[in-house]
Amino acid sequence: MGKPIIQIRNLMKSYKLGGETIHALNNVSIEIESGDFLAIIGPSGSGKSTLMNMIGCLDRPQSGTYLLDGKDIGKMNDNQLAVIRNQKIGFIFQNFNLLTKLSALENVELPLLYAGIPTKERRERSIESLDKVGLKERARNLPTQLSGGQQQRVAIARALAGNPSILLADEPTGALDSKTSQEILFLMKELNELGHTIILITHDLMIAKQANRMVSIQDGQLQENGGELFGNFAIY
Repeated sequence: MGKPIIQIRNLMKSYKLGGETIHALNNVSIEIESGDFLAIIGPSGSGKSTLMNMIGCLDRPQSGTYLLDGKDIGKMNDNQLAVIRNQKIGFIFQNFNLLTKLSALENVELPLLYAGIPTKERRERSIESLDKVGLKERARNLPTQLSGGQQQRVAIARALAGNPSILLADEPTGALDSKTSQEILFLMKELNELGHTIILITHDLMIAKQANRMVSIQDGQLQENGGELFGNFAIY
């Protein structure tokens, strides 16, 4: 563990819905250290997606502060946020978000292409990332030629290829069976042991317990280590 990579203080975010104000984030404060493996757990509508968007620099707070590597995210414009997302955060999605007409290697390369990484370096980094997730030998396969677990490994390799400070995983096992889910979680633990900071968003307590640290969110409010709120969660 190291110094805080994320410092969030008194974060607020609300929406108008049918004349009612919904407090998606209500005075949220949290610190996440470099090398942490944190699970954020909450039911549908709890505010966890809003918090994920905030941490992933896809949205800005209405009030409060979010410092990422000491930089105030709330003061950045859209172009600056795009650079931060590209350089600092690797996204892992529930439904993999792979392009079916591209090979595993080409899918991993794609963000590096957008980042302007030269061809040789782009290829080397992508192959190295596929090797990290145990899929170097399947680099030429299309997503349709891979199992669900293998597709998620490709998605993780894509997230790793940019050497991000943070891996932000949104329900990464939601589309997988229980055995494959455990394999993906084991891989994420291995990556964490290699020094990657991982933030896992989930509704499933059994998944959240695999992390080194848990916080729960409900009605836009965070509670460290789950607390009493866990008793209200449905485990799917």
